[in-house]
Amino acid sequence: MAIQVSMKVNGNAVTAEIDPRTLLVQFLRENLSLTGTHVGCDTSQCGACTVIVNGNAVKSCSALAAQFQGAEVTTIEGVAGPNGELHPMQAAFKECHGLQCGFCTPGMIMCAIDLVKRYPDVAERDVREQLKGNMCRCTGYHNIVKAVQLGAANMKGA
Repeated sequence: MAIQVSMKVNGNAVTAEIDPRTLLVQFLRENLSLTGTHVGCDTSQCGACTVIVNGNAVKSCSALAAQFQGAEVTTIEGVAGPNGELHPMQAAFKECHGLQCGFCTPGMIMCAIDLVKRYPDVAERDVREQLKGNMCRCTGYHNIVKAVQLGAANMKGA
């Protein structure tokens, strides 16, 4: 018994027939081929699957796609500019070496964009507190925190 789901993803209207049990992350990866959103733990513990839904960060591995009927979803593929220029947060992660293997990076960036939208002058302590739901097994977080703070400063100027 399939259901129809319609939403805007990265500014594009999409409609699909899906199994009602389809998770948002599955819909994005399998139906729309947006594989930048990663599946890390399947239990919303690691944050690799974070996307922005209606302006707020959401862990897409623990939410059904059907819950977002009519929503506006932004994935990591949708944050760069129209000519491929990096979003200020993406550029900051690159400049500060806020990644190593890169697996957690899309979720970190999406969470950081949401964080900075809510707290434009975010302090180091707050970055560490707010990103605690996103796990990185490579970097030790020091450069990620620096990247978020640089991204926040760059987002003000964008």
